[in-house]
Amino acid sequence: MLMRGGTSKGAYFLAQDLPADPAERDDLLLRVMGSPDPRQIDGLGGAHPLTSKVGVVSASTDPDADVDYLFLQVAVDRPEVTDRQNCGNILAGIGPFAVERGLVAPGDGETSVRIRMLNTGELAIASFPTPGGRVDYSGTASGAASGTAEISGVPGAAAPVVIEFPQGGNPLLPTGRVRDVIAGTEVTCVDNGMPVVLIPAAALDVTGYETPTELEENVTLAARLREIRLAAGKVMGLGDVEHTTIPKLSLLAPPTDGGAVMTRTFIPMRCHTSIGVLGAASVAAGLLVPGGVGEGIAEAPAQSDRIRIEHPSGFLDIETSVDAGSAGSAPVVRRTAVVRTARKIFDGTVFPRPAASTPAPARPLGGNDGSAAR
Repeated sequence: MLMRGGTSKGAYFLAQDLPADPAERDDLLLRVMGSPDPRQIDGLGGAHPLTSKVGVVSASTDPDADVDYLFLQVAVDRPEVTDRQNCGNILAGIGPFAVERGLVAPGDGETSVRIRMLNTGELAIASFPTPGGRVDYSGTASGAASGTAEISGVPGAAAPVVIEFPQGGNPLLPTGRVRDVIAGTEVTCVDNGMPVVLIPAAALDVTGYETPTELEENVTLAARLREIRLAAGKVMGLGDVEHTTIPKLSLLAPPTDGGAVMTRTFIPMRCHTSIGVLGAASVAAGLLVPGGVGEGIAEAPAQSDRIRIEHPSGFLDIETSVDAGSAGSAPVVRRTAVVRTARKIFDGTVFPRPAASTPAPARPLGGNDGSAAR
């Protein structure tokens, strides 16, 4: 099933329909998505990291979860599939997909699906309208009480998918410090579901209001970002991050349209046209930690848990609260939730590119002989 989840798009599969061996699975997904090729002309991918994603779903054995969700990022121009990170946008489609595939029985009106994110072991609860026991993607079906929602970066409105993230086990400040000096630049390293390095844009000699294309074409900036990311990976306990997409780097600038902060986020060196859900959750929590690099830049609301993160194509609202802690105790995130939308684009059979070693035409995914995947 091809779905838009938040501001991303990806292929959603049942785990049982993919090869059990990770190497075989990844080879198949590269051929399904059309990688490696800058245009992904021979597959489902959309020639950008945001549209070259995969969600793998199965019934969960965890008593606290209904389904397990494995996120796989398929590189566009490299033969690489990685599970080193989560994706909160693709997450928005997991609950509806689970209902569509019969993994979760729908409620009459609304359904909540408890999701274990296998990439990190963390949990999320996605709630969405199911009037008459069917997923309502538009939010306009008869009897749907939740209405519609609009999110920046996606045209039109759709049914809201409310995703709540229970408090995770990872420390909010992976280095144990509010500020670190990494590669000569003062930063704040945070992890509220996604490892992110917060960097004042001005510290890198940019405004933070440039377009993603302008930032990607800045070779001096690219060199500094790469240096910071590699060094940050080590101090954040992530090891060698040369070939991974984490940690994300988020440049901070004062807001321009009533939000808390303006951001430019890199994944890892491509500038996001908006911002990822979990990345935004980490940015929001990081802004609430006293003494972080966001002080003097961000304008976090004093009387509300809702923080509006501005990005190149609009904004994303995160509801979060942080206990700043007392002397000797680390800050702790108390609550994080976000409203996203998702939509089923098509449900059918995808024909993967033939394997290099197999001259015969590839079998379609969705076959009945057990060798293919849907």
